[in-house]
Amino acid sequence: MQSSTTRVDTTVLDAAAMLAIAMGSTPGPAPGPVPQRPRVVADAVVGTWRSRDGAIKLHLRTDGTYAGEVAGRRKRPSGTYRIDGDAVMLHDAASGLHTPVTVRQHGELEMAGHRLLPA
Repeated sequence: MQSSTTRVDTTVLDAAAMLAIAMGSTPGPAPGPVPQRPRVVADAVVGTWRSRDGAIKLHLRTDGTYAGEVAGRRKRPSGTYRIDGDAVMLHDAASGLHTPVTVRQHGELEMAGHRLLPA
């Protein structure tokens, strides 16, 4: 006699994970020539960045840590970052979530479909 077992997914997502899912990627720009990506240098990304609508704020510090704000979210993301090729990789200390931030031309960062400008 064989026993059948049903597996149930009981994954629990915290606010950071839900935000990452909700803010998933958006379609890229129209097809055309592929621009050269800038070389990421720590000095180029250190500072405060904000989305045009003010919903996202990211502060990258010189010591390799970051702090952020997301509109409508009480818990603020924070942790460490490292430069990884043409991106900055954020590691949220509380949730363990890794978020890539792409350095774009014209002094912009792109994170989870949001364009961030120097504040």
